Amino acid sequence: MLDESGSGTRSAGRPRLLLIASTGGHLSQLVSLRSWWEGYERKWVTFDNQHAHSALEGEDVILAHSPTTRNIPNALRNAQLARRTLKEWVPDLVVSTGAGVAAPFFVVAHARGIRTMYIEVIDRISSRTLTGRMVYPFVDQFAVQWREQEALYPGAVVIGPTL
Repeated sequence: MLDESGSGTRSAGRPRLLLIASTGGHLSQLVSLRSWWEGYERKWVTFDNQHAHSALEGEDVILAHSPTTRNIPNALRNAQLARRTLKEWVPDLVVSTGAGVAAPFFVVAHARGIRTMYIEVIDRISSRTLTGRMVYPFVDQFAVQWREQEALYPGAVVIGPTL
């Protein structure tokens, strides 16, 4: 179900994930990790479009404001959404593959002591993404999909291709 509330009650003993991704390739990469996240209590943050509706059918989705690139009003709206969401529904881990919508959530999560994990996208092998550069200081675990990406992000863990 798609909503903007972010409210919910905690299930006994099940870790909570907040999964964040822009629609398109970012969302596809995070959805491809279904075998990893499907056993956890979770919410998603993404945009309101057909890709999100079809890829996340039956999932609990919080709608973010789009576009995020060079859009200061939406960046501020998403920062407010991050503050409200992470106050009303506290996850054990925030995970994202990007893009810009992830940044305010990682900053707020970091400030509140919520663990974070960023997965750098599969198609940027020899240069860092803007979102990767932005969230790197705020992540507890930075994951890359290719060995070549390790040099770009010291301390990153190679998880292999997600797609």
